[in-house]
Amino acid sequence: MPLIMRMNKINTDTLRPGQVFSAPVYSEGDNLLVPALTPLRQKDIDFLYTWDIGHVTTIGDLIDPDEKVISAPALQPQPVVKTPINFSISDVTENSAPYRAYKTLIERLSSVFTGIKSGVDITMHTIDNIGTQLLQDLRLYPHNFIDYILGGEVIGHELAKNSVNTAILSALTAQELKLTHHKIHNIISGALLHDIGMLRLSKGITEKKGGLSEAELEQIKSHPLHSSRIISKELFGTQEVNLIALQHHERWDGKGYPDKIMGPAIEIGARIVSVADAFEAMVSKKSYRNSLLGYQAVKNLLADNARRFDPAVIIVFTKIIGIYPIGSIIRLNDGSLARVVGINTEAPIRPVIQMLVDKNGNVHESGDGATVDLLSEKTLFIKNAIDPAEFSESNG
Repeated sequence: MPLIMRMNKINTDTLRPGQVFSAPVYSEGDNLLVPALTPLRQKDIDFLYTWDIGHVTTIGDLIDPDEKVISAPALQPQPVVKTPINFSISDVTENSAPYRAYKTLIERLSSVFTGIKSGVDITMHTIDNIGTQLLQDLRLYPHNFIDYILGGEVIGHELAKNSVNTAILSALTAQELKLTHHKIHNIISGALLHDIGMLRLSKGITEKKGGLSEAELEQIKSHPLHSSRIISKELFGTQEVNLIALQHHERWDGKGYPDKIMGPAIEIGARIVSVADAFEAMVSKKSYRNSLLGYQAVKNLLADNARRFDPAVIIVFTKIIGIYPIGSIIRLNDGSLARVVGINTEAPIRPVIQMLVDKNGNVHESGDGATVDLLSEKTLFIKNAIDPAEFSESNG
């Protein structure tokens, strides 16, 4: 039996700026708040209040003014769950309505991209129709679509798939921001077309497996300009859709491209697509790297600190996708395993989960595991997210 250190539980309302602990301090499981011997900042405490986190944990102790550590933590055994289990996403079959709808959107957009690359006359009306269908499907299957984005279930059509995924995430964010119906449609169209300029670059660059040279990187950076020209000169799209594609690589701190504009001067649709595109890129498997867990991708976004992204968009995006996105496999503090099946938008770090392996080691693979709302069940919290592939390999 492995041994673990006893965790000290500290209420958030007792924390003060400048406090120092003898060991790392974590919020909700393995989310590092501050390293050992690092003073707490007011922004660290504000983060806890923002996400309604009532306590933090550490195996260390508060260091007194004379820098003496009070007491050493005890050791106690804890059982480890080790069991093979099927983590596959449900409803990923050719016959399921959500999967058919998702795959059809990708295939329709891929066909459009092929036409544009071949010089076929395509109008903005075709893109708008795909966007309208996407919004209708998203109202029916929001959780399924997030599952498919995280699971990378469609093989091929990479540019179209990435664009549809970005449009789905952008639509959900725009809806949460309560933007007008017309603006949401423009944002979806802009997301579908944001990377269309990649069609004007050589495959030797866009599909290169190794690192890019400085000259090649400059060519990649030209794709927003190509996207803008295609939208305005070939598709005759609106100025708003054009700006979304042109500005989606601008940064909140003004260090982006192509025009180095900053802050609110960036079109709101471009700010939304920028976040959605970054998340999609992190969770998608590429030829040169594996995908990140949805949980790790969200952590990366939260760590941005107003450099690349609009902080207000990050907060809204995190609310709709969750700290642990739907479909994530997580381990709880009692050793049980579960899948995230719902998001509490006001407390995204405490989602609704369905048990896969309970604390006694009983496996629930047929969807009969108990559903638990962590917002109500205060004794449970998420210890860490699990990569299903890694877990299966180590426990098979």
